[in-house]
Amino acid sequence: MKIKFVMTGLLGLVAVSAFAQKSELNNAQETYNKYETLRGSKSLAAPLLVQAKASIDKAAANDKTSALPQTIALKGIIYASAAVADTVPTTSVPLFTTAEESLKKAKEVDTKGDYKKMIDAGYSLLAQYQLNKGIKEYGNKQYDLAYKSFDYYRTVMPEDTIAIYYTGLAAANAKNWDAAITNYNKLLTTPFKGKERAYQELSGFQLAKQTKADTLAAIKTLEDASTKYPSNADISKTIVELNLQMGRQQEVISKVEKAIANDPKNKTLYYYSGLTYSEIADDASQKLAKAPAAQQAALTKTRDENLAKAQDMYKKALEIDPNYFEANLNMGYVLITPAIDLYNYARKLDVKKQKEYDASMAKANTMFDAAKPFLQKAVELNPKSVSALTNLRTYYLGKNDMANATKIKQQLDALQSGK
Repeated sequence: MKIKFVMTGLLGLVAVSAFAQKSELNNAQETYNKYETLRGSKSLAAPLLVQAKASIDKAAANDKTSALPQTIALKGIIYASAAVADTVPTTSVPLFTTAEESLKKAKEVDTKGDYKKMIDAGYSLLAQYQLNKGIKEYGNKQYDLAYKSFDYYRTVMPEDTIAIYYTGLAAANAKNWDAAITNYNKLLTTPFKGKERAYQELSGFQLAKQTKADTLAAIKTLEDASTKYPSNADISKTIVELNLQMGRQQEVISKVEKAIANDPKNKTLYYYSGLTYSEIADDASQKLAKAPAAQQAALTKTRDENLAKAQDMYKKALEIDPNYFEANLNMGYVLITPAIDLYNYARKLDVKKQKEYDASMAKANTMFDAAKPFLQKAVELNPKSVSALTNLRTYYLGKNDMANATKIKQQLDALQSGK
C-alpha cells in the first residue's frame, strides 16, 4: 500500500510538470493573440511580444512540447514579429534567422495543416522584414543587396505586383539585366497599374544587353506596348528608331504601307509612316554633317526626299484629325528642319556672296513661315510640351523675332523649374 501511494504521487508530479509546460505553450499563444490585437499600439503591444517570446522559449526548451507543430509554428511567427519590430540589424537578424528556421521546420512537421494559416502569416512577416530591409538598402544605393531582399519578398508573395516591380527595379539598378527582364516580363502579366511605363523600361533593360537578339526582343516588347497604347508617341518613335538602327527601314515602311492599305482612315498609321521617313531623313542629316564632299549630294537627296515623304504622311494624318498633336508637332519639325539648314548655310557665306545670301535667307524665311501654323498648333494643343515650345522658339529665332523667342524661353524655364 505504501509503494502504491508513492507511485501515485510520482505520477501526479509528472502530470503537473507536463501541464506546466503545456501551460507555457498556451500562455505563449494567448499572449501572442493579444499582441496581434494591440499591434497598432506599440506601447501596449511591445510588452506582450516580450512575454510571448519568453513563454514560447520555455515551451520550445521542454522535451514534452518542443516537437509539437504548434510550438514550432508559434515560435516562428513570434520571432518573425519580433524581427519586424526590431529596427536594429545586429539584433533583428538573429530573430529573423530563428523565425525562418522555425517556420521551415513547422511546414515539415505540420502534416495535417492545422497550423498552415499561422505558418503563412509568419512567412508574410518575414517578407515584410525583407521589404523594409530592401527599401533601406535601395535608398542607400546598395542595389545588389536590395535585389536580394526584394527577391525574398517576391518569393514569399510571387503574385504581389509591388514585390515583382521592386525586385525588377533593384535588379536593373544593379545591372542584373537578366533578373530585371524576368521580373518585368512577369509584371506585364499582372494587373500592375504602371504597365505603359513598364513596357518602356523593359525594352531599355533588353537594349542594355547590347546583343542583336535582345534588340529584337526590345522591338517586340515595344510593338506589344504600341498595340495596347497606340497614342503613346514615344513608344512609336522608339520602335522606328530601333528598326532603323537595325537596318530595317524597308521592312518598317512595307509593314506600315500594308497596314494603311487595310485601314486607310487610320491616322496613327500615317503618323508611323511619317515618323519612319523622318527618322531616315534625320539619319541622313547626321551623316551629311561628317561626310566627305563626294557623298554629300547623295545624302542631301536622301534627306530631302524622305522629308518630303514624311510631310505627305503627316499631312494625311492631319486631314483625318487636324487636332492630332503628334502629327502637328512632327509636321512642323520636318518643315522647319530644312529652313534651319538653309539659314545656317546662308550665315556662313562669305560676305562677298551677298546675292546668294539674300536669296538663301529669303527662301529660308518662306520655309520658316510654312512651318509656323503647325508649330503654333502643336503648342495650342499641348502648351506644356517642351518639344513643341522649343520648335516654336526656333521658328522665332530664325525669323529674328527676339521678343517672342524670349517669351517662349520664359515658358520653357517655368516648365523645367516646375512653376
